Amino acid sequence: MDFQQGILASLPGLADVEALLSRVAGAIADLRAHGAAIAYVRVGFTEADWAAIPPANKTFSFIGGHRLMHHEEPDSAFHDQLVPEPGDITVRKTRYGALSTTDLDRQLRDRGITTLVIAGLTTSGVVLSTVTDAADRDYQLYVLSDGVADPDPQAHHTLMTSVFPRLAHIIDTAELRSLLHESHPDRAKTGRA
Repeated sequence: MDFQQGILASLPGLADVEALLSRVAGAIADLRAHGAAIAYVRVGFTEADWAAIPPANKTFSFIGGHRLMHHEEPDSAFHDQLVPEPGDITVRKTRYGALSTTDLDRQLRDRGITTLVIAGLTTSGVVLSTVTDAADRDYQLYVLSDGVADPDPQAHHTLMTSVFPRLAHIIDTAELRSLLHESHPDRAKTGRA
C-alpha cells in the first residue's frame, strides 16, 4: 500500500528503500505463485477530492490546499518495482486507510478473501489505519514486519510490538514464504503456481 513515487520521495529518512521494495516485490511474487489475489492501493486525488476535504482534517487539508498527489501525476504512480499485473485489484484512496474510501472490501469479499497480508508505507499511516479497520471487519491479518516502514522509528516500534500484535500476526517475508510452502507443499516441491 502506498508504495508510490511521491510518498517514497517525501520520506527521505527511510532506511534502505531498495531493500524494502525488493522484499515486498518478493512477497508479492511468492503470494502470486501460490494463487493469492494481489491488491494494490494508492493515494491520489482529483479536483473534486481536494475540494471535499474539510479544513478540520489536519493532514488531508494540507494535501488538498497544496494540490498534492493528483491521481494522474507521476508522483502518485506505483513504484516501478511494484506495478500491478492484469487481474490484480487496484484501488485509489483519498484518506489513510485502504478500506475507508474505496471499494476494496467489496472486491475482496466478492472473491471470498478473508485473509490479508499487509505491507505498506507508512506504518503509522496506511498500515495502522488499514489494520485497525480490517480487524474490525473480521479479516485474518498478517503484517509483514520487513514490508512496512515509517520515518518515525519510535512510532514504528510501538505499533509493531504493542499495537499490531493484538490485531494481527506479525511475520517477516521469510516466515510468509514458509507458511505458503507449508500450506501448499506440492507447489513448494514442483514450483507450480
